[in-house]
Amino acid sequence: MTASRQQQAVSSKKSGAKQIIKQTLTCLLLTVFLPTLSSAEAQQPMKAPRVGLLLQGTSTSLMTRLEAFQQGLRERGYVEGKNIALEQRFDDDREERLPALAADLIRLRVDIIVAAATPAVKAAKQATATIPIIIVHSADPVALGLVASLARPGGNVTGLSSASPDYSGKQLELLKEAVPKLSRIAILWNAANPGTAIAFREMQDAVRVLKLSVQSLEVRRSEDLAPAFKNVPKQRGMGLVTLLDPLVVSQRARIVELASESRLPAIYPTKEFVEAGGLMSFGADLTDSYRRAAIFVDKILKGAKPAELPIEYPTKFIFTVNLKTAKQIGLVMPPKMLAMADKVIR
Repeated sequence: MTASRQQQAVSSKKSGAKQIIKQTLTCLLLTVFLPTLSSAEAQQPMKAPRVGLLLQGTSTSLMTRLEAFQQGLRERGYVEGKNIALEQRFDDDREERLPALAADLIRLRVDIIVAAATPAVKAAKQATATIPIIIVHSADPVALGLVASLARPGGNVTGLSSASPDYSGKQLELLKEAVPKLSRIAILWNAANPGTAIAFREMQDAVRVLKLSVQSLEVRRSEDLAPAFKNVPKQRGMGLVTLLDPLVVSQRARIVELASESRLPAIYPTKEFVEAGGLMSFGADLTDSYRRAAIFVDKILKGAKPAELPIEYPTKFIFTVNLKTAKQIGLVMPPKMLAMADKVIR
């Protein structure tokens, strides 16, 4: 072999050896670092789902109910600031703000919108047809055109309806039991709220079943309350039913005052009216509805489709009586009613 060929052979062997060493080092490096990289990737925190709350009222007035919602989340393993984010938007009793608040939540790219009260639900629905919307409470969502049916909503809306069957009839039965000579019912309702308009028709039907006469007290703003009560005839056998609505709830102290001045026995939709001096109330436990709304959040975050989650009715109702008010307007509450009451204010 010539010197030149010997040099080429030596050079080739050195090159091959270098290549083998390079490949070996590469394998060693991959063996050392790949598990570390995989572990680092596995430890990367997952993005917490973001839930938007579109609410009618103020943060103060809704504090207890929001705490119930957060408790419902905690029961299912969600803790705000750790593995779930909550974006709360309140209309501060100004319903006209709802569309802008809904648009703000959508800009934030929330994963779910939780909406309480019919106007808030409608504002959310008008703002998005894709983001899941969970109703906390509203009038009949089928009649409002929000869902195709209660059993199979068919769109992006599901949750809880406060329009429970026979609810209106139960309210009237309680009022009639307290006022045996009841013959005429005045219904106070917000005519600007489409959900309350549906509830008004349901209440009218229930009044007629009991063969009572009806008087409509329509309001659209707080200034309408005093004139509405002036139209109520001062006669025996007159009673008042107040329908659930954010405007009406925000004006509960004034409404209770006007009913007292007219010496009207009245039944209200929430216990807050009775705590403000109203005679009695019967209605869904809305605090429980907020807690149950968290169940829907959990199901959707785990992959359920709102189109396939049936609308549910309230399961808990609260009956409250104010004996002080009964005495002021000359009513003696039957012992049976007091035994039924969840709370009696003496």
